[in-house]
Amino acid sequence: MVLQSVLTCPHCKHQEEETMPTDACQWYYECKGCGALLKPNKGDCCVFCSFGSVPCPPVQMRSGDCCGS
Repeated sequence: MVLQSVLTCPHCKHQEEETMPTDACQWYYECKGCGALLKPNKGDCCVFCSFGSVPCPPVQMRSGDCCGS
């Protein structure tokens, strides 16, 4: 399982590598480039599934619905 994901801001295109939590979804992320508050796109469970280079751990594991929803 990959726990590092590069988040890309849809506003300023700033990229930042972050460690994904394994026990919860991350619903918000403040861009370190422009300060925008990122929220998941409709149908996604977390910011990593919407803006990350790697989907969140529950999706990687294919353990049912994302983040237990």
